[in-house]
Amino acid sequence: MVRNKVKREPEYLEDVEIIDAGSEGMSVAKPEGRVVFIPFGVPGDVVDIEVYKRKKNFFEGKILNFKKMSDKRTEPVCQHFGLCGGCKWQQMAYEWQTYYKQKQVKDNFDRIGKIEYPEIRPILGCERQFHYRNKLEYTFSNRKWLTDGAPTGTHDEEACKGLGFHLPQLFDRVVDIEKCHLQADPSNDIRLFVKRFTIERKLPYYNFRSHEGLMRNLVIRCNSKGEFMVILVVSEENAVVRHELIPALEMAFPQIVSLLLVVNPKLNDIINDLPFECLKGEPYLIETMASPRPGFDNLKFRIGPVSFFQTNVYQAERLYRTAFNLADVQGDELMYDLYTGTGTIAQYFSRFVKKVVGIEYVEAAIADAKVNAEINGITNCTFYAGDMAKVFTDDFIESNGQPDLIVTDPPRAGMAEKVVEQLLKIHAKKIVYVSCNPATQARDLQLLDSAYQVMAVQPVDMFPHTQHVENVCLLELK
Repeated sequence: MVRNKVKREPEYLEDVEIIDAGSEGMSVAKPEGRVVFIPFGVPGDVVDIEVYKRKKNFFEGKILNFKKMSDKRTEPVCQHFGLCGGCKWQQMAYEWQTYYKQKQVKDNFDRIGKIEYPEIRPILGCERQFHYRNKLEYTFSNRKWLTDGAPTGTHDEEACKGLGFHLPQLFDRVVDIEKCHLQADPSNDIRLFVKRFTIERKLPYYNFRSHEGLMRNLVIRCNSKGEFMVILVVSEENAVVRHELIPALEMAFPQIVSLLLVVNPKLNDIINDLPFECLKGEPYLIETMASPRPGFDNLKFRIGPVSFFQTNVYQAERLYRTAFNLADVQGDELMYDLYTGTGTIAQYFSRFVKKVVGIEYVEAAIADAKVNAEINGITNCTFYAGDMAKVFTDDFIESNGQPDLIVTDPPRAGMAEKVVEQLLKIHAKKIVYVSCNPATQARDLQLLDSAYQVMAVQPVDMFPHTQHVENVCLLELK
Protein backbone atom coordinates (compact mmCIF):
# COMPACT_ATOMS: atom_id res chain seq x y z
CA MET A 1 0.00 0.00 0.00
CA VAL A 2 1.33 3.41 -0.98
CA ARG A 3 0.96 5.99 1.73
CA ASN A 4 0.47 9.57 0.75
CA LYS A 5 2.98 11.87 2.40
CA VAL A 6 1.41 14.53 4.53
CA LYS A 7 2.69 17.90 3.42
CA ARG A 8 3.60 19.96 6.44
CA GLU A 9 2.68 23.59 6.57
CA PRO A 10 5.76 25.82 6.72
CA GLU A 11 6.61 27.20 10.15
CA TYR A 12 7.45 30.87 10.53
CA LEU A 13 9.62 32.24 13.34
CA GLU A 14 10.04 35.94 14.06
CA ASP A 15 12.88 37.91 15.67
CA VAL A 16 15.36 35.03 15.49
CA GLU A 17 18.94 35.97 16.41
CA ILE A 18 21.74 34.27 14.51
CA ILE A 19 24.44 33.34 17.03
CA ASP A 20 27.09 31.35 15.17
CA ALA A 21 28.56 30.40 11.79
CA GLY A 22 28.45 26.64 11.27
CA SER A 23 29.61 23.97 8.86
CA GLU A 24 28.72 23.85 5.17
CA GLY A 25 28.58 27.65 5.14
CA MET A 26 25.39 27.78 7.21
CA SER A 27 24.69 30.19 10.05
CA VAL A 28 23.18 28.92 13.30
CA ALA A 29 20.26 30.07 15.44
CA LYS A 30 18.70 28.47 18.50
CA PRO A 31 15.16 29.82 18.92
CA GLU A 32 13.54 28.17 21.94
CA GLY A 33 16.50 25.79 22.17
CA ARG A 34 16.01 24.34 18.68
CA VAL A 35 19.06 24.29 16.40
CA VAL A 36 18.24 25.91 13.05
CA PHE A 37 20.72 26.13 10.17
CA ILE A 38 20.19 29.15 7.92
CA PRO A 39 22.11 30.01 4.73
CA PHE A 40 23.54 33.49 4.17
CA GLY A 41 23.06 34.64 7.76
CA VAL A 42 25.75 36.35 9.83
CA PRO A 43 26.10 36.16 13.62
CA GLY A 44 24.38 39.22 15.03
CA ASP A 45 21.58 39.28 12.44
CA VAL A 46 18.02 39.34 13.80
CA VAL A 47 15.68 37.86 11.21
CA ASP A 48 12.29 36.34 10.45
CA ILE A 49 12.69 32.85 9.00
CA GLU A 50 10.70 30.09 7.34
CA VAL A 51 11.53 26.58 8.53
CA TYR A 52 11.36 24.32 5.46
CA LYS A 53 13.08 21.15 6.69
CA ARG A 54 12.76 19.31 9.98
CA LYS A 55 15.21 16.64 11.12
CA LYS A 56 15.49 14.80 14.42
CA ASN A 57 18.23 17.01 15.86
CA PHE A 58 18.04 20.17 13.78
CA PHE A 59 15.97 22.28 11.42
CA GLU A 60 16.77 24.20 8.25
CA GLY A 61 15.29 27.56 7.39
CA LYS A 62 15.64 30.57 5.13
CA ILE A 63 15.64 34.28 5.85
CA LEU A 64 12.43 36.08 4.92
CA ASN A 65 13.07 39.44 6.47
CA PHE A 66 15.83 41.30 8.33
CA LYS A 67 14.90 43.00 11.59
CA LYS A 68 18.51 43.95 12.32
CA MET A 69 21.66 43.47 10.27
CA SER A 70 24.85 42.38 11.98
CA ASP A 71 27.81 44.74 12.22
CA LYS A 72 29.87 41.75 11.00
CA ARG A 73 28.24 42.05 7.58
CA THR A 74 29.81 43.43 4.44
CA GLU A 75 28.53 43.91 0.89
CA PRO A 76 29.29 40.87 -1.31
CA VAL A 77 31.55 41.68 -4.24
CA CYS A 78 30.22 39.04 -6.62
CA GLN A 79 27.01 39.62 -8.57
CA HIS A 80 26.32 35.86 -8.45
CA PHE A 81 26.58 35.60 -4.65
CA GLY A 82 23.85 33.45 -3.16
CA LEU A 83 23.12 31.60 -6.39
CA CYS A 84 26.20 29.79 -7.71
CA GLY A 85 26.93 27.88 -4.49
CA GLY A 86 30.48 29.11 -3.97
CA CYS A 87 31.88 31.80 -1.65
CA LYS A 88 29.09 31.25 0.89
CA TRP A 89 30.64 33.63 3.44
CA GLN A 90 31.18 36.58 1.13
CA GLN A 91 28.57 38.57 3.08
CA MET A 92 30.74 38.34 6.23
CA ALA A 93 33.70 40.70 6.80
CA TYR A 94 36.95 38.82 6.29
CA GLU A 95 38.26 39.28 9.84
CA TRP A 96 35.11 37.57 11.08
CA GLN A 97 35.45 34.77 8.53
CA THR A 98 38.85 33.91 9.98
CA TYR A 99 37.49 34.24 13.52
CA TYR A 100 34.80 31.62 12.87
CA LYS A 101 37.22 29.35 11.02
CA GLN A 102 39.49 29.33 14.06
CA LYS A 103 36.46 28.73 16.27
CA GLN A 104 35.53 25.79 14.02
CA VAL A 105 38.89 24.16 14.81
CA LYS A 106 38.43 24.69 18.55
CA ASP A 107 34.85 23.43 18.56
CA ASN A 108 35.83 20.24 16.75
CA PHE A 109 38.77 19.60 19.05
CA ASP A 110 36.58 20.13 22.13
CA ARG A 111 33.47 18.23 20.98
CA ILE A 112 34.98 15.43 18.90
CA GLY A 113 38.62 15.13 19.95
CA LYS A 114 38.15 15.75 23.68
CA ILE A 115 41.93 15.81 24.07
CA GLU A 116 44.45 18.11 25.68
CA TYR A 117 45.98 20.63 23.32
CA PRO A 118 47.83 23.95 23.69
CA GLU A 119 46.31 27.32 22.90
CA ILE A 120 45.48 27.47 19.21
CA ARG A 121 47.78 29.84 17.35
CA PRO A 122 46.16 32.78 15.53
CA ILE A 123 44.93 31.69 12.10
CA LEU A 124 47.12 32.60 9.12
CA GLY A 125 44.82 34.68 6.94
CA CYS A 126 45.10 34.94 3.18
CA GLU A 127 46.47 38.16 1.71
CA ARG A 128 44.75 37.45 -1.61
CA GLN A 129 41.05 37.30 -0.77
CA PHE A 130 40.17 37.19 -4.47
CA HIS A 131 41.93 35.89 -7.60
CA TYR A 132 43.66 33.16 -5.62
CA ARG A 133 42.51 29.98 -7.39
CA ASN A 134 44.67 28.37 -10.07
CA LYS A 135 41.93 26.09 -11.39
CA LEU A 136 38.27 26.59 -12.30
CA GLU A 137 35.96 24.11 -14.01
CA TYR A 138 32.98 25.44 -15.95
CA THR A 139 30.05 23.50 -17.40
CA PHE A 140 28.09 24.12 -20.60
CA SER A 141 24.34 23.53 -20.29
CA ASN A 142 21.36 24.15 -22.55
CA ARG A 143 19.29 24.76 -19.39
CA LYS A 144 20.85 27.69 -17.59
CA TRP A 145 19.16 29.11 -14.50
CA LEU A 146 16.86 31.89 -15.71
CA THR A 147 16.85 35.04 -13.61
CA ASP A 148 14.77 37.39 -15.73
CA GLY A 149 11.44 36.28 -14.25
CA ALA A 150 10.02 35.00 -17.54
CA PRO A 151 8.30 31.59 -17.42
CA THR A 152 10.32 28.52 -18.39
CA GLY A 153 9.71 27.60 -22.02
CA THR A 154 9.31 31.19 -23.26
CA HIS A 155 12.98 31.57 -24.24
CA ASP A 156 14.57 30.48 -27.49
CA GLU A 157 17.26 27.81 -27.56
CA GLU A 158 20.20 30.22 -27.68
CA ALA A 159 18.89 32.27 -24.74
CA CYS A 160 18.84 29.15 -22.56
CA LYS A 161 22.52 28.35 -23.08
CA GLY A 162 24.78 28.87 -20.10
CA LEU A 163 28.46 28.44 -19.24
CA GLY A 164 29.17 28.47 -15.55
CA PHE A 165 28.83 26.53 -12.30
CA HIS A 166 26.24 23.96 -11.34
CA LEU A 167 23.57 25.17 -8.95
CA PRO A 168 23.67 23.32 -5.62
CA GLN A 169 21.66 20.08 -5.81
CA LEU A 170 20.60 20.71 -9.42
CA PHE A 171 22.63 18.46 -11.73
CA ASP A 172 21.20 19.83 -14.98
CA ARG A 173 21.23 23.59 -14.34
CA VAL A 174 24.12 26.05 -14.29
CA VAL A 175 24.47 29.64 -13.23
CA ASP A 176 25.60 31.52 -16.32
CA ILE A 177 28.65 33.33 -14.96
CA GLU A 178 29.40 36.84 -16.16
CA LYS A 179 32.31 37.53 -13.81
CA CYS A 180 34.00 35.23 -11.31
CA HIS A 181 36.39 36.82 -8.79
CA LEU A 182 38.26 33.63 -7.93
CA GLN A 183 40.81 33.54 -10.75
CA ALA A 184 43.03 36.28 -12.16
CA ASP A 185 42.51 37.89 -15.55
CA PRO A 186 42.15 37.01 -18.35
CA SER A 187 40.22 34.02 -16.98
CA ASN A 188 36.82 35.71 -17.32
CA ASP A 189 37.65 36.98 -20.80
CA ILE A 190 38.63 33.49 -21.94
CA ARG A 191 35.33 32.03 -20.72
CA LEU A 192 33.24 34.81 -22.26
CA PHE A 193 35.15 34.50 -25.56
CA VAL A 194 34.37 30.77 -25.70
CA LYS A 195 30.71 31.41 -24.87
CA ARG A 196 30.29 34.12 -27.54
CA PHE A 197 32.03 32.04 -30.18
CA THR A 198 29.99 28.89 -29.53
CA ILE A 199 26.69 30.78 -29.44
CA GLU A 200 27.48 32.67 -32.65
CA ARG A 201 28.30 29.37 -34.38
CA LYS A 202 25.19 27.77 -32.82
CA LEU A 203 27.22 24.91 -31.36
CA PRO A 204 24.82 22.82 -29.21
CA TYR A 205 25.37 22.89 -25.44
CA TYR A 206 25.09 19.69 -23.44
CA ASN A 207 21.77 18.46 -22.08
CA PHE A 208 22.31 16.47 -18.87
CA ARG A 209 18.96 14.72 -19.13
CA SER A 210 19.08 13.49 -22.71
CA HIS A 211 22.91 13.38 -22.87
CA GLU A 212 22.93 15.24 -26.14
CA GLY A 213 24.89 18.30 -27.20
CA LEU A 214 28.47 19.04 -28.21
CA MET A 215 29.95 21.48 -25.69
CA ARG A 216 30.50 19.91 -22.25
CA ASN A 217 33.20 21.52 -20.09
CA LEU A 218 35.79 24.27 -19.99
CA VAL A 219 38.70 23.98 -17.54
CA ILE A 220 40.99 26.95 -16.97
CA ARG A 221 44.24 26.52 -15.04
CA CYS A 222 46.92 29.13 -14.40
CA ASN A 223 50.19 29.56 -12.55
CA SER A 224 51.66 32.42 -10.55
CA LYS A 225 53.51 33.68 -13.66
CA GLY A 226 50.19 34.46 -15.35
CA GLU A 227 50.39 31.58 -17.84
CA PHE A 228 47.18 29.71 -18.66
CA MET A 229 46.13 26.20 -19.63
CA VAL A 230 42.73 25.79 -21.31
CA ILE A 231 41.02 22.42 -21.65
CA LEU A 232 37.96 22.13 -23.90
CA VAL A 233 35.79 19.06 -23.39
CA VAL A 234 33.35 18.06 -26.13
CA SER A 235 31.13 15.03 -26.60
CA GLU A 236 32.45 14.21 -30.08
CA GLU A 237 34.96 15.33 -32.68
CA ASN A 238 33.93 18.63 -34.30
CA ALA A 239 35.63 20.55 -37.10
CA VAL A 240 34.44 23.99 -35.95
CA VAL A 241 35.91 23.45 -32.47
CA ARG A 242 39.19 22.06 -33.78
CA HIS A 243 39.80 24.33 -36.77
CA GLU A 244 38.05 27.58 -35.77
CA LEU A 245 37.50 27.91 -32.02
CA ILE A 246 40.90 26.69 -30.86
CA PRO A 247 42.92 28.80 -33.35
CA ALA A 248 40.76 31.82 -32.43
CA LEU A 249 41.48 31.27 -28.73
CA GLU A 250 45.18 30.92 -29.43
CA MET A 251 45.27 34.20 -31.35
CA ALA A 252 43.13 36.17 -28.88
CA PHE A 253 45.00 35.15 -25.72
CA PRO A 254 48.81 34.89 -25.86
CA GLN A 255 48.67 34.09 -22.12
CA ILE A 256 47.39 30.62 -23.07
CA VAL A 257 50.55 28.51 -23.28
CA SER A 258 48.78 25.13 -23.21
CA LEU A 259 45.61 24.26 -25.14
CA LEU A 260 44.10 20.79 -24.86
CA LEU A 261 41.09 19.05 -26.36
CA VAL A 262 39.24 16.12 -24.80
CA VAL A 263 36.47 14.09 -26.44
CA ASN A 264 34.16 12.70 -23.75
CA PRO A 265 31.30 10.55 -25.10
CA LYS A 266 30.52 9.10 -21.64
CA LEU A 267 27.46 9.81 -19.51
CA ASN A 268 29.56 11.41 -16.76
CA ASP A 269 32.00 14.31 -16.61
CA ILE A 270 35.03 12.33 -15.41
CA ILE A 271 37.85 12.91 -17.89
CA ASN A 272 40.88 11.55 -16.00
CA ASP A 273 40.68 8.28 -17.92
CA LEU A 274 40.40 9.91 -21.36
CA PRO A 275 43.16 10.97 -23.79
CA PHE A 276 44.14 14.66 -23.78
CA GLU A 277 45.21 16.03 -27.16
CA CYS A 278 47.60 18.95 -26.80
CA LEU A 279 47.03 21.43 -29.65
CA LYS A 280 49.32 24.20 -28.41
CA GLY A 281 52.41 24.26 -26.22
CA GLU A 282 53.12 21.55 -23.69
CA PRO A 283 50.46 19.54 -21.79
CA TYR A 284 51.44 21.12 -18.48
CA LEU A 285 52.22 24.34 -16.62
CA ILE A 286 55.25 24.91 -14.39
CA GLU A 287 54.59 26.31 -10.91
CA THR A 288 57.32 27.42 -8.52
CA MET A 289 57.45 27.46 -4.76
CA ALA A 290 60.08 29.07 -2.54
CA SER A 291 62.31 26.84 -0.44
CA PRO A 292 61.51 26.83 3.31
CA ARG A 293 65.07 27.96 4.05
CA PRO A 294 67.00 30.78 2.35
CA GLY A 295 69.89 30.01 0.03
CA PHE A 296 68.16 27.18 -1.84
CA ASP A 297 66.65 27.26 -5.33
CA ASN A 298 62.89 27.46 -5.75
CA LEU A 299 61.09 24.18 -6.23
CA LYS A 300 59.41 23.57 -9.59
CA PHE A 301 56.29 21.50 -10.10
CA ARG A 302 54.89 20.31 -13.41
CA ILE A 303 51.07 20.55 -13.36
CA GLY A 304 49.25 18.50 -15.97
CA PRO A 305 45.57 18.73 -16.92
CA VAL A 306 44.46 16.33 -14.15
CA SER A 307 47.31 16.81 -11.66
CA PHE A 308 46.35 17.49 -8.07
CA PHE A 309 47.97 20.69 -6.83
CA GLN A 310 46.91 23.10 -4.11
CA THR A 311 44.45 25.46 -5.79
CA ASN A 312 45.78 28.43 -3.80
CA VAL A 313 49.52 28.29 -4.42
CA TYR A 314 50.15 31.60 -2.66
CA GLN A 315 48.78 30.27 0.62
CA ALA A 316 50.11 26.75 0.00
CA GLU A 317 53.62 28.09 0.61
CA ARG A 318 52.51 29.30 4.05
CA LEU A 319 50.80 25.98 4.76
CA TYR A 320 53.88 23.91 3.87
CA ARG A 321 56.23 26.31 5.67
CA THR A 322 54.07 25.94 8.76
CA ALA A 323 54.36 22.15 8.59
CA PHE A 324 58.11 22.42 8.00
CA ASN A 325 58.70 24.79 10.90
CA LEU A 326 56.64 22.68 13.30
CA ALA A 327 58.61 19.56 12.30
CA ASP A 328 61.91 21.31 13.22
CA VAL A 329 63.98 18.86 11.18
CA GLN A 330 67.67 18.41 12.00
CA GLY A 331 68.83 16.76 8.77
CA ASP A 332 69.18 13.11 9.77
CA GLU A 333 65.48 12.14 9.76
CA LEU A 334 63.85 9.36 7.78
CA MET A 335 60.50 10.91 6.89
CA TYR A 336 57.31 9.27 5.67
CA ASP A 337 54.86 11.44 3.71
CA LEU A 338 51.44 9.79 3.84
CA TYR A 339 48.86 10.76 1.21
CA THR A 340 51.70 12.46 -0.66
CA GLY A 341 49.66 13.37 -3.77
CA THR A 342 52.09 14.70 -6.37
CA GLY A 343 54.86 14.78 -3.76
CA THR A 344 54.82 18.50 -3.03
CA ILE A 345 55.29 18.15 0.74
CA ALA A 346 57.83 15.34 0.30
CA GLN A 347 59.97 17.48 -1.98
CA TYR A 348 59.47 20.58 0.16
CA PHE A 349 61.14 18.71 3.05
CA SER A 350 63.56 16.59 1.02
CA ARG A 351 66.59 18.91 1.02
CA PHE A 352 66.59 19.07 4.80
CA VAL A 353 66.11 15.42 5.83
CA LYS A 354 68.02 12.23 5.07
CA LYS A 355 65.29 10.52 3.06
CA VAL A 356 61.55 10.78 2.29
CA VAL A 357 59.19 7.89 1.56
CA GLY A 358 55.89 8.99 -0.02
CA ILE A 359 52.70 6.93 -0.34
CA GLU A 360 49.63 7.82 -2.42
CA TYR A 361 46.75 5.74 -3.78
CA VAL A 362 46.44 7.59 -7.13
CA GLU A 363 49.02 6.15 -9.53
CA ALA A 364 48.91 9.17 -11.84
CA ALA A 365 49.80 11.43 -8.91
CA ILE A 366 52.83 9.26 -8.08
CA ALA A 367 53.92 9.48 -11.73
CA ASP A 368 53.76 13.29 -11.40
CA ALA A 369 55.71 13.12 -8.12
CA LYS A 370 58.54 11.22 -9.79
CA VAL A 371 58.69 13.69 -12.69
CA ASN A 372 58.76 16.64 -10.30
CA ALA A 373 61.55 15.05 -8.25
CA GLU A 374 63.58 14.67 -11.44
CA ILE A 375 62.93 18.29 -12.45
CA ASN A 376 64.19 19.48 -9.06
CA GLY A 377 67.20 17.17 -9.02
CA ILE A 378 65.88 15.42 -5.89
CA THR A 379 67.25 11.91 -5.42
CA ASN A 380 66.32 11.10 -1.80
CA CYS A 381 62.57 10.63 -2.35
CA THR A 382 60.98 7.24 -2.98
CA PHE A 383 57.32 7.07 -3.99
CA TYR A 384 54.83 4.20 -3.78
CA ALA A 385 51.32 3.96 -5.23
CA GLY A 386 48.55 1.95 -3.61
CA ASP A 387 45.78 1.85 -1.05
CA MET A 388 47.26 3.43 2.08
CA ALA A 389 45.80 0.84 4.46
CA LYS A 390 47.23 -1.99 2.35
CA VAL A 391 50.64 -0.46 1.56
CA PHE A 392 51.48 1.00 4.99
CA THR A 393 52.14 -2.35 6.68
CA ASP A 394 54.75 -3.98 8.93
CA ASP A 395 56.53 -5.40 5.87
CA PHE A 396 56.60 -1.96 4.22
CA ILE A 397 58.19 -0.39 7.30
CA GLU A 398 60.70 -3.22 7.63
CA SER A 399 61.67 -2.69 3.99
CA ASN A 400 61.84 1.14 4.05
CA GLY A 401 62.99 1.76 7.61
CA GLN A 402 61.58 3.04 10.89
CA PRO A 403 60.52 6.68 10.36
CA ASP A 404 61.61 9.46 12.71
CA LEU A 405 59.06 11.90 11.30
CA ILE A 406 55.69 11.36 9.66
CA VAL A 407 53.82 14.04 7.74
CA THR A 408 50.25 13.10 6.86
CA ASP A 409 47.86 15.12 4.69
CA PRO A 410 44.78 12.90 4.18
CA PRO A 411 41.59 13.71 2.24
CA ARG A 412 38.53 15.15 3.98
CA ALA A 413 37.52 11.73 5.30
CA GLY A 414 40.69 11.62 7.41
CA MET A 415 43.00 8.65 7.91
CA ALA A 416 41.81 5.07 7.60
CA GLU A 417 41.55 3.22 10.91
CA LYS A 418 44.29 0.77 9.89
CA VAL A 419 46.62 3.68 9.16
CA VAL A 420 46.03 5.08 12.65
CA GLU A 421 46.66 1.64 14.13
CA GLN A 422 49.96 1.44 12.26
CA LEU A 423 51.00 4.88 13.52
CA LEU A 424 50.36 3.72 17.06
CA LYS A 425 52.45 0.62 16.41
CA ILE A 426 55.57 2.20 14.89
CA HIS A 427 55.91 5.12 17.36
CA ALA A 428 57.59 7.77 15.19
CA LYS A 429 58.95 10.58 17.36
CA LYS A 430 56.92 13.27 15.60
CA ILE A 431 53.81 13.46 13.46
CA VAL A 432 52.81 16.59 11.57
CA TYR A 433 49.13 16.27 10.65
CA VAL A 434 47.89 18.59 7.87
CA SER A 435 44.11 18.51 7.50
CA CYS A 436 41.44 20.09 5.31
CA ASN A 437 38.73 18.91 7.73
CA PRO A 438 39.21 19.68 11.45
CA ALA A 439 36.34 17.33 12.36
CA THR A 440 38.00 14.18 11.02
CA GLN A 441 41.37 15.45 12.23
CA ALA A 442 39.97 15.77 15.76
CA ARG A 443 38.62 12.21 15.50
CA ASP A 444 42.03 10.88 14.45
CA LEU A 445 43.84 12.81 17.18
CA GLN A 446 41.55 11.24 19.74
CA LEU A 447 42.54 7.81 18.42
CA LEU A 448 46.23 8.75 18.66
CA ASP A 449 45.89 10.28 22.11
CA SER A 450 47.12 7.20 23.98
CA ALA A 451 50.60 7.61 22.48
CA TYR A 452 50.88 11.20 21.24
CA GLN A 453 50.60 14.66 22.77
CA VAL A 454 49.41 17.57 20.64
CA MET A 455 52.14 20.22 20.92
CA ALA A 456 50.96 22.88 18.46
CA VAL A 457 47.80 23.78 16.52
CA GLN A 458 47.97 26.22 13.59
CA PRO A 459 44.92 26.98 11.39
CA VAL A 460 45.54 28.32 7.88
CA ASP A 461 42.91 29.96 5.66
CA MET A 462 43.33 28.61 2.15
CA PHE A 463 39.91 29.57 0.76
CA PRO A 464 38.61 33.05 1.67
CA HIS A 465 34.82 33.54 1.57
CA THR A 466 34.20 29.84 2.16
CA GLN A 467 33.74 27.90 5.40
CA HIS A 468 36.74 25.66 4.71
CA VAL A 469 39.85 25.82 6.89
CA GLU A 470 43.13 23.91 6.87
CA ASN A 471 44.72 22.99 10.17
CA VAL A 472 48.25 21.81 11.01
CA CYS A 473 49.06 19.95 14.24
CA LEU A 474 52.38 18.83 15.69
CA LEU A 475 52.22 15.59 17.69
CA GLU A 476 55.08 14.26 19.78
CA LEU A 477 55.45 10.81 21.26
CA LYS A 478 54.49 10.82 24.93
